[in-house]
Amino acid sequence: MAPHLARLILLLFLIFPRLSAGRHVSVQTGGSITFPCRYDLNHINHVKYWCKGLGWDVCSYVVRTDHPKSSGKTSISDDINKRIFTVTMTDLTSWDYGNYRCVVEINGGTDIRIQWFYLSVTPGTPELYVEQQEVTGAEGGSVTVRCYYRNTGDMKWCRMGGDCVSGYSGTLNGISVTLKRTSDANNRKVLTVTLSGLKMENIDWYWCRVGELEMPVHITVSQQSATQRSSKMTSTTQDPTTQQPSASPTAEPVQTDNTSQGAEGNMEEVHQRSIDVKVLLISLGMLVVVTAGILVTWKMWRKHKNSKAKDQTTNNSVDLFPEADDDVTYSTVILQHKAQLKGQTKSAEPDDNVVYSSLALLVTTQQRAAALQ
Repeated sequence: MAPHLARLILLLFLIFPRLSAGRHVSVQTGGSITFPCRYDLNHINHVKYWCKGLGWDVCSYVVRTDHPKSSGKTSISDDINKRIFTVTMTDLTSWDYGNYRCVVEINGGTDIRIQWFYLSVTPGTPELYVEQQEVTGAEGGSVTVRCYYRNTGDMKWCRMGGDCVSGYSGTLNGISVTLKRTSDANNRKVLTVTLSGLKMENIDWYWCRVGELEMPVHITVSQQSATQRSSKMTSTTQDPTTQQPSASPTAEPVQTDNTSQGAEGNMEEVHQRSIDVKVLLISLGMLVVVTAGILVTWKMWRKHKNSKAKDQTTNNSVDLFPEADDDVTYSTVILQHKAQLKGQTKSAEPDDNVVYSSLALLVTTQQRAAALQ
């Protein structure tokens, strides 16, 4: 019994981390990863820490913003202006897998758990990864992030703590976002995310999501100098045709492809919604037909049942109240023996086993005598 219980407990420990974690991140052995954790404004001066474990009683400190800020392969930093503290883990091994938590320490109260992460470390290629977690673009320009994936599921680009873009295109906090699914020369499946019209307020952490796996990516926007803005305005004034689409080899094909993909995506979503509406209408129609059939069958059954009950009542009435015979006279029955009746009639030869009414025999005898006269 004990060995079976031990195996069951081990199985639960292997399954539960995967179920309990809020975000699942996969990293290759020997690689590194940075986790972002956002906190509220009233927690700026609180200590933040990173711990590993399933519950409060077994979640052991790894690093803290007071001490130690680094421990072995793990370090922590706190940006109070952005209200984000980050944890970086390097040179990962299979022993580093498991549940981790971002926590804000509350003196004299219960600590606040901000986010759960489940980290899996694989010796082969991760199911979802990016080549760089830090990507920089110029203000007013665009930036491209390539997410390599091997798993399946819904694909989204989300801002940390904000909205998401799915499908082929959309807008996110004032910038245009396009998602394109392709394969590179090494037959790796790639989700290419392009952010256009960058602004300074777009500096933040984002999540590339495919199925249940996610990968954090930080977007940095470099501010243009006055000289760069003046040069760009001059270039636009001298060559206004550069803002229009061109079929020359020097034109950027990415923007055109993204627009086409966005239109196709919208058409596909509209078509899918139309199919869903048709399926819903067909299902409702079938439900109405089935319901009507059930009602008709029920009414016919009730009608048949009522008719049968009425016929049975009529038959019972006939049996209980038979029609009276004019030739029969009823009276109180007095048992007589047939020997007393032999002198009254010659033609009637009653059976020994029949009981006669004396009044009935008298009436019959009188009727016969009257007939003979």
